[in-house]
Amino acid sequence: MAFSEESLDKIRQDILKSLPKSAEISDVQFEGPEISIYSSSEKFIGDDREEIKNLVKKLRKRIVVRSDPSIRLDNDETVEFIKNSIPEDAEVSKIMFNENLGEVIIEARKPGVAIGKSGANLKQIKKKTMWLPQVIRTPPIESRTVALVRSMLQKERQEQKEIFRKIGWRIHRSPIKNNFHIKMTCLGSFREVGRSCILIETDESSVLLDCGLNVGNPDDLFPYLDVGSFKIEKLDAIILSHAHLDHSGLVPFLYKYGYDGPIYTTEPTMHLSTMLQLDYVNICSREGRPAPYSKNDIKKAILHTYTLEWGKVTDITPDIKLTLHNAGHILGSSLIHLHFGNGDHNLVFTGDYKFQRTRLLEAASCKFPRLETLITESTYGGVQDVVPSRHESEKKLIQILNSTIRNGGKVLIPVLAVGRAQEILVVLEDFISRKMVDPVPVYVDGMISEATAIHTTHPDYLNSELREKIFHQGKNPFTSEIFTQVDGYQARDDIISGGPCVIMATSGMLQGGPSVQYLKGIAEDPNSSIVFCSYQVEGTLGRRIQKGYREFQAMSSSGKSTPVKIKLEVYTVEGFSGHSNRSQIISFIRKVKPRPERVITLHGEASKCMGLASVIHKRLKSETRSPVNQETILLK
Repeated sequence: MAFSEESLDKIRQDILKSLPKSAEISDVQFEGPEISIYSSSEKFIGDDREEIKNLVKKLRKRIVVRSDPSIRLDNDETVEFIKNSIPEDAEVSKIMFNENLGEVIIEARKPGVAIGKSGANLKQIKKKTMWLPQVIRTPPIESRTVALVRSMLQKERQEQKEIFRKIGWRIHRSPIKNNFHIKMTCLGSFREVGRSCILIETDESSVLLDCGLNVGNPDDLFPYLDVGSFKIEKLDAIILSHAHLDHSGLVPFLYKYGYDGPIYTTEPTMHLSTMLQLDYVNICSREGRPAPYSKNDIKKAILHTYTLEWGKVTDITPDIKLTLHNAGHILGSSLIHLHFGNGDHNLVFTGDYKFQRTRLLEAASCKFPRLETLITESTYGGVQDVVPSRHESEKKLIQILNSTIRNGGKVLIPVLAVGRAQEILVVLEDFISRKMVDPVPVYVDGMISEATAIHTTHPDYLNSELREKIFHQGKNPFTSEIFTQVDGYQARDDIISGGPCVIMATSGMLQGGPSVQYLKGIAEDPNSSIVFCSYQVEGTLGRRIQKGYREFQAMSSSGKSTPVKIKLEVYTVEGFSGHSNRSQIISFIRKVKPRPERVITLHGEASKCMGLASVIHKRLKSETRSPVNQETILLK
């Protein structure tokens, strides 16, 4: 790999020639995908200056201007100055520092008051402290995961800075090959649901799109990372579409075996995937089976993560630019757009996406600058996947809830902690507050509350209606008194032996977790119900019950397996899914601008992937393919 000190020296010279001496430039460095310019001039730092815009156009690189660390005010003095500069009624709750970015983050319950008229307070803070102030809203619910990640990044800031500088050299290395070919190798989730993993290679670069585990089959957990073309030492980058374990669950495993490059994703995905990965390691420990990686490997992944906002174009290798776009599936989920070479080819990988506005999120984006190859999920891509409307689904759920409650039963809703849980929370709060459903306790168990806290940490990723409700109308459905957080086995036993109620519990596919304990407790009650609102992967207990199985084996506290009869009512309400159904997928492809030349299907059962590819070819006259795992396709 050719690292060029000369290229950085040339960039330094170009920058110094282009900027006035008053900019007081002290250093120029590659830091991740950015070129960081360090300045000792208060007037130059943080301003949207014409000279920088011209440099960006000239160098075609992302450029940021940071304050030189030597001129920044001491942290304690900065905190004191901020407290004296911002009015008390802004209700500042926390002040944090990001030394690597030269930023001071001010968390306030009233951000507008903290910012001041025309940003007056922030200008004063920057001038006095030489820190670049950023104001964020205090989340209504504090997240342990977010606090852990921020604390870790603060403690390991020097290590992360060194990591990003090494990554910067790798990204901005001098190309050594003149040929231009692009190939895609299918490592997981092709003609199946789970272990999403795609290897994209050019003559110059190698990147991985997702690296998930197989949630439906613990005995066949891994993507095909032993395929000959996958070389971990040659891997330039990992790009995460979203946090669900079938997409992010094995990323730390790569660090365990020597990967030391970057992860690109959104900040909510970083927080949610960290939460789910830590929980996965803990579950493995509790169940007495070895985890594929340790908490230290998760830490390595966090330190190597570079978070991106939607719509920002970023160099990730010498010949690939990345842009993330809203996928509408879960908080922070992204469509991945790759731009190769000088526009030689453009690819979009959808990950999981929802082409419809929900109570939680906006619909997936469908407009891109350029596009030749589209890789789309097919989870609900079958002919039979005619999902009812949201109105019909909500009406059906209301009927199930009221019927079960009035019969004296309990309603168990197994949910994925991230995505469906928050959607159903919003729906239940609305039903009960408007008296559409009889008022009963709603118990929330598992990682749902922590995932919800992460949602409130990132309100900008929620849809506009929900943000308006939370922050301007003072009606936060997530903090409603109707919800009760459950902690521990004894509380679960009390709920099972108690009166009518609604229980939301993980895991959503009944693969362990508190949902199985509740099912065991109420399974033989014909007055109770179980409602599936999310996709059930083939091989899971949830899928078997959907298919009509009326008995399952439950483990006792002593480790003994006992049969449990299922006598409760079983319902599936599909309209709450975070996936696009068949008609929405076809509508998305029709509306995608520009129209892709090639469509590749994945992340669905074999019949759905092949059937969807066939109907897209017939209706839209596009080239389509439904490859299998371990197959390699030449894209260009």
